[in-house]
Amino acid sequence: MKNLMDLNILELEDYLLSIGEKKYKAIQIFEWLYIHKVYNIDEFTNIKKELRDKLKSDFNTEFISIKRKEEGSYVSKYLFSLKDSNFIEAVLMEHDYGLSVCISSQVGCNMGCKFCESGRLKKIRNLSTHEMVEQILLIEEDIKKKINSVVIMGIGEPFDNYDNVINFIKIINNPKGLAIGARHITVSTCGLVPKIDEFSNLDLQVNLAFSLHAPNDAIRNSIMPVNKVYNISQVMGAIKRYISKTNRRVTIEYVMLNMVNDSVDNAKELANLLKGLNVYVNLIPYNETSNLEFHKSKRIKEFKDTLMKMGINTTVRKEFGDSISAACGQLRSKEV
Repeated sequence: MKNLMDLNILELEDYLLSIGEKKYKAIQIFEWLYIHKVYNIDEFTNIKKELRDKLKSDFNTEFISIKRKEEGSYVSKYLFSLKDSNFIEAVLMEHDYGLSVCISSQVGCNMGCKFCESGRLKKIRNLSTHEMVEQILLIEEDIKKKINSVVIMGIGEPFDNYDNVINFIKIINNPKGLAIGARHITVSTCGLVPKIDEFSNLDLQVNLAFSLHAPNDAIRNSIMPVNKVYNISQVMGAIKRYISKTNRRVTIEYVMLNMVNDSVDNAKELANLLKGLNVYVNLIPYNETSNLEFHKSKRIKEFKDTLMKMGINTTVRKEFGDSISAACGQLRSKEV
């Protein structure tokens, strides 16, 4: 049975029309779920009993659950248990501009990036829309505060679960949904070219981040198997098409791996690759784990200075959560 929170408001309107109901009732249902935070359909008191009974026969409102919460400095990591006994993780971060959540989009990941803990467990399945929405709802319930921004950068490749991720964005962005502004939502991809092109055709103002992590194919092939399917030239072509169609800036994510991709020559090559594009580079200090052989770069400042001198706007990501294995690249979807 489908979960009621799998439907965006247009899908809910279509469903209501298909059963002979007025589509405006979709707004009422959304308000119960996302504004009043009421999930028992019997308590939708401004909706007639016949429709409530029909909703109950066609949908459930079951939730995933919080299995464990770990807290660090300005960060909390949540382990969620799914109905099929799989596990995912999400991270709550406290910034000076508000609260952000990094959510997962899959159980496991098939991209196999060598430096990422999440990819050690192969993809088991995609998350449904409601399983992504409920990560936010449960965290908000736990902290009794509203989430200000969302990044889809947890476990999984979002564009490998494209339809559910887009549906999720439509729900959390809707004013009657979670009302999170489009420019406070970021979706990250390691470079699935057809989906970047598809994404560029949507009328969404959400942010796009591209996980590049190398300035050339030789290095990227060695750390990111996806590059053997969609190489740097192909992905940069898609990024250029995206910028041309949307006129939006793209974030280039670049994890700094000691003696792998962090030399001054690598920085110069990266600057030449990105020259003239509406992008900025976000350098990510590598978060070491006991299972992987990579180490944090010692040349982040030199790398950043080189990019800046060559005209590439560059930031270094603030480090969050490494003390509780909640930092970028450390999330897993396995209970231990």
